[in-house]
Amino acid sequence: MEPDRLRRKRDRIRAEIRRNREGGHRVPTWVLAAILALVLAGWLVLIVTS
Repeated sequence: MEPDRLRRKRDRIRAEIRRNREGGHRVPTWVLAAILALVLAGWLVLIVTS
């Protein structure tokens, strides 16, 4: 890649990392993990009881 494209790509990656580190997420990670656990548990219950 051209040096200009590499620099822009690197800048975009740095900006994304900075945004991720700042937080401000709409849904906390633990809520997403809990929802995933509930979905997997429900799926497992369906398999075991069928």
